[in-house]
Amino acid sequence: MLGTSRHVLRTLAVAAGLVLAAPQAGWACQVCFGDPNSAMSIGASWGILVMICITAGVLGCFARFFLYLLKRSRMAIGERVDLSPSSQARSHS
Repeated sequence: MLGTSRHVLRTLAVAAGLVLAAPQAGWACQVCFGDPNSAMSIGASWGILVMICITAGVLGCFARFFLYLLKRSRMAIGERVDLSPSSQARSHS
């Protein structure tokens, strides 16, 4: 147990020494610190937008699938179900 803690302390000391010996290598990149118009920042913004669109698409497909299951289950028990927007507007009027 004592040997493990010495190993961890030695590793932390070496890491701290490397950061202190080369401080520029520890600075943040252009995305995190600096030019918001750099190619890396623009690429990261597009990447985030693409991931949000994919997530929204998958969630939309899940919602549509559950509406489909709802319609099929009601059809199986004999109820008439029409999920079109025009039929919903007529039923609320």
